[in-house]
Amino acid sequence: MKAIWLENNKIQFKTALPEPSPKQNEALIKIDLAGICSTDIALIKGYYDFTGIIGHEFVGTVIKAIQAPELIGKRVVGDINMACRQCHFCQSGLSNHCENRKVLGILNHPGVFAEYMTLPVDNLHIIPDSVSNEVAVFIEPLAASLQIQQQINIENSDQVLVIGAGKLGQLIAQSLKTTDCQLAVSVRYEHQKQCLEKMGISNQDDIENISGKYDIVIEATGSENGLQQAIQCVKPKGRIVLKSTYANHAKINLSAIVVKEITLIGSRCGPFDKAINLLKNKQVQPQLLIDKIIDFDDALQAIHQAQQKGSLKIILKM
Repeated sequence: MKAIWLENNKIQFKTALPEPSPKQNEALIKIDLAGICSTDIALIKGYYDFTGIIGHEFVGTVIKAIQAPELIGKRVVGDINMACRQCHFCQSGLSNHCENRKVLGILNHPGVFAEYMTLPVDNLHIIPDSVSNEVAVFIEPLAASLQIQQQINIENSDQVLVIGAGKLGQLIAQSLKTTDCQLAVSVRYEHQKQCLEKMGISNQDDIENISGKYDIVIEATGSENGLQQAIQCVKPKGRIVLKSTYANHAKINLSAIVVKEITLIGSRCGPFDKAINLLKNKQVQPQLLIDKIIDFDDALQAIHQAQQKGSLKIILKM
């Protein structure tokens, strides 16, 4: 099969990899669409030491499932964390932080930039007929966006700033709009601003001169400077939610966190069921974020385009 292979921070387009064989508890899935994520780019830049097929945002069709034949032919997405179900964290309800976990396209499990992939049946979510593939491919990052609301209570009186209006920042903004909070998004590029305007979301062009205005700041820039900007913009005793993963180490003023008594919250994966419901009810419109859908044979070019500053979502079509 064809796949994108990462090794020593270099990607290759391979054409003769073996098709994966599903284990007893797994499904074999034909990938229909795969989204290129900022984490994929960070992996290429050395964020984490991974060798193999990258990619974790997908929508696909089940073609084999030994333990769940009823899934064959169904369109699915999947949780990216594969837990052992036996360690202390799993037994404590923290399976996403399993000591022995595998993570799709990130840690010890081949990803979705390929024609086929496997995933445990328990990780799969069936896509409603009313949700198109072009929308469903956003379920994983939308779920990650919704994790913020799982972690903190957001009131309609809260002044909330999202720093970073790229792929993830836009989804975070759309998901936060459902809370009726006082929302603004820091914007650098005109097309990002246009996407926000279509959803009725306010933008903040210049945050350099903002100091201590916001109750909650969401950092989603993917840049090491984003967290320092968040510290500057948040109120004393405010909350910062960190969504970025950095290829390099971030340099920040820790004293400012202490003096302003800021609560800093890391945020990762989130609830697929809530993301699917939002899409089913058309409460968010991720299709606005699609820059291009590119044939998988041109995947290397697509990944290059996804790395350009201001790029929104590039999707691979298998």
